Amino acid sequence: MEREYNPHEVERAVQARWETEDTFAAAEDPEREKFYCLSMFPYPSGRLHMGHVRNYTIGDVIARYQRMEGKNVLQPMGWDAFGLPAENAAIARGVSPAAWTRQNIEEMRGQLKRLGFGYDWNRELATCDPDYYKWEQWLFVRLLKEGLAYRKKAAVNWCPNDQTVLANEQVVEGTCWRCDTPVERREIDQWFLRITDYADELLEELDNLPGWPDEVRAMQRNWIGRSEGVEVRFPVEGAERELSVFTTRPDTLMGVTYVAVAPEHPLAQAAAERDSDVAAFVERMSHRSTAEGDLEAQEKEGIPTGDYALHPVTGERLPVYAANFVLMEYGEGAVMAVPAHDQRDFEFAGKYGIPVRVVIRPEDGDLEAAAMEEAFTEPGVLQNSGDFDGLTSAEAFGAIADRLETLGRGERRVNYRLRDWGVSRQRYWGAPIPVIHCEACGAVPVPEEDLPVELPEMELHEAGSPLKQAPEFYETACPECGGPAVRETDTFDTFVESSWYFVRYACPDSGTAMADERARYWLPVDQYVGGVEHAVLHLLYARFFNKLMRDAGLLDNDEPFQRLLTQGMVLKDGAKMSKSKGNVVDPQEMIDRFGADTVRLFILFAAPPDQALEWQEEGVQGMHRFLHRLWRLVGGYAEGGTAPALPAELPEEAAELRRQVHELVQRASVDVRERYHFNTAVAAAMEITNALSKAAEATDEATRAVVGEGLDAVVRLLAPMTPHVANALWAGLGKEGAVEDAAWPEADPAALERDTIELVVQVNGKNRSQIQVPADADENTIREQALANERIREVVGDTPVRKVIVVPGKLVNVVAK
Repeated sequence: MEREYNPHEVERAVQARWETEDTFAAAEDPEREKFYCLSMFPYPSGRLHMGHVRNYTIGDVIARYQRMEGKNVLQPMGWDAFGLPAENAAIARGVSPAAWTRQNIEEMRGQLKRLGFGYDWNRELATCDPDYYKWEQWLFVRLLKEGLAYRKKAAVNWCPNDQTVLANEQVVEGTCWRCDTPVERREIDQWFLRITDYADELLEELDNLPGWPDEVRAMQRNWIGRSEGVEVRFPVEGAERELSVFTTRPDTLMGVTYVAVAPEHPLAQAAAERDSDVAAFVERMSHRSTAEGDLEAQEKEGIPTGDYALHPVTGERLPVYAANFVLMEYGEGAVMAVPAHDQRDFEFAGKYGIPVRVVIRPEDGDLEAAAMEEAFTEPGVLQNSGDFDGLTSAEAFGAIADRLETLGRGERRVNYRLRDWGVSRQRYWGAPIPVIHCEACGAVPVPEEDLPVELPEMELHEAGSPLKQAPEFYETACPECGGPAVRETDTFDTFVESSWYFVRYACPDSGTAMADERARYWLPVDQYVGGVEHAVLHLLYARFFNKLMRDAGLLDNDEPFQRLLTQGMVLKDGAKMSKSKGNVVDPQEMIDRFGADTVRLFILFAAPPDQALEWQEEGVQGMHRFLHRLWRLVGGYAEGGTAPALPAELPEEAAELRRQVHELVQRASVDVRERYHFNTAVAAAMEITNALSKAAEATDEATRAVVGEGLDAVVRLLAPMTPHVANALWAGLGKEGAVEDAAWPEADPAALERDTIELVVQVNGKNRSQIQVPADADENTIREQALANERIREVVGDTPVRKVIVVPGKLVNVVAK
């Protein structure tokens, strides 16, 4: 090997061999345990950022480690290629989104290869390829026929600049998250998937995912939001309609003093036609943010519609308000308001002078409306509730539900916060929804034999979908009657593509099915790695799609991802990297200066994977120096010839060095295997290197044998983390084959054995001294030696010793009082 470490030469040579030998190509092998390691695929923006580098480095270390453990490893990579950013970039550049995307994929693929990630590039896919999205179109057609896909008018967030629907999460303080344009509320036809049909299963099976972070499972539970309650129907005075309201607190029903509806509700819309003040309010609310966080934080506003609802039990007239905190898409767009027992309702009532009626009091006290400074939201005992006075909240739940059911004004129900998934997007750069609209036959699915419906390549010059102005695309014949018809010009939400890509990696060349028997071999994914920002929507939709494909007979697993690791952000100067903050670090620049292995090693060493990482160039330089030091150590050792065999008996110093090395190997193995704490595994490798460096000049056979064994171990420890330099060092040590095919190092139990062990001695819980005792000493011997220790005798003095507690292998605590 060369005398000096040249990372660029080393990395070029190793990567060339991987490509020539197709080292990371994966094939099904029923005789071997499989391991499917997947990192969330990137949007092809053209350049990797440090978040990408961290995500993919973590995934690559896991995959390479599992390979060294002898498993049949699949680690693929592809591109989440559709989406609005490509449209905006194409408009700015005067090119087609397809051309811009393909160019970006080329650039980013080169960057990923330069970092040395062990991907099976034979399985590469891009979601904008017709061979890919053909199959989600196929599944959608099937779901249409089964009633799991449907079309209806729905209130949506509309960005007039980008000319598309936005999810609630994409509306920030009333504006579009991408272009800051004020968002409007519109009612338009949308395609939906019935994810609510799977709500119970999606919720229940979270308990079968112990390999997921608790916080992510909690976020999904909250998003699904199962609750048991009562649906209450309030007749509308003078109208042949009712307002249906779901409540989890029927015990508060007798305290309702008004009803609130969404500004988009038919009652509010009708009121707007007859009252200019209501019309102005409804128009202003059409630009409000409907994101959950914004709804909670915004000032509560409303206006009386002039309508009255009738209390379902008492018949009392209740004013109906249009209010900004009610959403049409949740329930039926109406809520019953109980100001005394809901803080939002309390604040609204105070603002508009609406009565507050206390119907729940604490079990051990009274409560009067006049004395209330905030709502009393706890369960308690009913008052001012007629026949229900004196019941506890729990008792009143059943009693009031029974009364409503008897009156025909309500029934018990299970409700979900989860709503059906709106998959329509009014943009160009997405997969066409495979539906044809015929005046005679209605919405007709495209026949399976005519799939895919291909997206024509077009240049973009302004926002909005050019498909609507492309008769060559939308003009067609009805598959059922043969008459003139038009294609659907909406495209799928890009979450559709990212909800099943992990399946297609298993069988990317399948031309006859969305998934074949190879998917049953590889799935589920054993380890998924990605940002916590995808904890709800992407992961929930992927779980849903997995179940749809299972029920279509394509898969036999219930859940797509066995284990989930959500990596922390990469920070600089304490803040998330962003151009606006001027703290972005370009990964390519770092690779060009220090090499890929150095960048990878720093990423792993700086913090545990699930915690935020602070970028520090001094730390990068420190990792670079370490690799140079290790290179020189291996090179110097190799100049002395082949490592001698370990003798049966080792001198004391050599035995101590070997014990130290194997203890560190054991620690690193636990950290990697059980906790994915790669930072402490790197630290162990550095400690081994330091220990070996001190013995490197030794010429006796025993010490040289131990040093050789230690270098073998440290190179294999680093192989998943710094694979290029590890390959070169492996060859420098005269080892056969590639280091990625070597076994992960294991600690030798014999090397860990000690004749004596050191124990900490505490007095009343405080560390005071240490003692050396025989490794097989019994507790009586340990107690005697601890009490005989000069320092312990000095600390205890004349104080009586009440007891001596021995924690085997760790410490002795002398309790003296």
